[in-house]
Amino acid sequence: MLRLDEIHIRDPFVLLEDGTYYLYGTRGATCWGEADGFDVYRSRDLAVWEGPFVCFQRPEGFWADRNYWAPEVHFYDGAYYMFASFKSEDRCRQTLILRAESPMGPFRVHSVEPITPPDWECLDGTFYVSKEGVPHMVFCHEWVQVGDGEIWARPLKKDLTGPAGEPFLLFKASSAPWAKWITASGGRKGCVTDGPFLVRVSPEKLYCLWASFSETGYTEGLAVSENGEIDGRFVQIDPLFKEDGGHAMVFKDREGAYLLALHSPNKSPNERPRFVPLKVEDGLLKG
Repeated sequence: MLRLDEIHIRDPFVLLEDGTYYLYGTRGATCWGEADGFDVYRSRDLAVWEGPFVCFQRPEGFWADRNYWAPEVHFYDGAYYMFASFKSEDRCRQTLILRAESPMGPFRVHSVEPITPPDWECLDGTFYVSKEGVPHMVFCHEWVQVGDGEIWARPLKKDLTGPAGEPFLLFKASSAPWAKWITASGGRKGCVTDGPFLVRVSPEKLYCLWASFSETGYTEGLAVSENGEIDGRFVQIDPLFKEDGGHAMVFKDREGAYLLALHSPNKSPNERPRFVPLKVEDGLLKG
């Protein structure tokens, strides 16, 4: 059994199913190099966890051998779908969709076509279904390729085996007044977009969480769609978390309280999952 501070993962994602919490994330030990799978942990109280249990293991012949990042698991149309990013030396980073019959896995590759454009460096795909029932993947076009990082959405086929239309831009990192341009190794400058996640806490408000860097370190930002849908103009509002933590998602606990799951601090090998209570007042999401 493990406490939360003993679990070394980045990009935590929590699924509540039949009274049990399932925790997924990027393996901390293999985040930046060669990798071969994802794990899941489970808990009844968010404090004590069983695991890790392997839920995806690289199959023979699978093209990606590094940067296995940011697994999210969503229940949709009778099955569990994992959205996760992968890379190899000769291919751009892509987000694929995997499928399993259980939150514990085993997950197997489901999308038969690339979801992200094959010549784009992309990461951190998340799942959203519009009010009209149209599934989408929302993802980052990475700053390492475009400089000013971008967040895009793309409609998916109903069975999630591939895209059903062209991607469209939601916003750029520089649209947030708090987002700081960074200088990476080699002198390359950029404004980061990480970890989009869409959540609706009232019928009128659609929020997009995302992470970047600010003067206080890794920061969890928040944008809201003006028309309450994914095709609206997203406006940046006050960040949810500014204490060197991010790549977050929102979930409800068994009592219906909203919690922010993120990793903090952002520096390896010290990152750990952390849960932060959120408030919803008059349909507004607040840290």
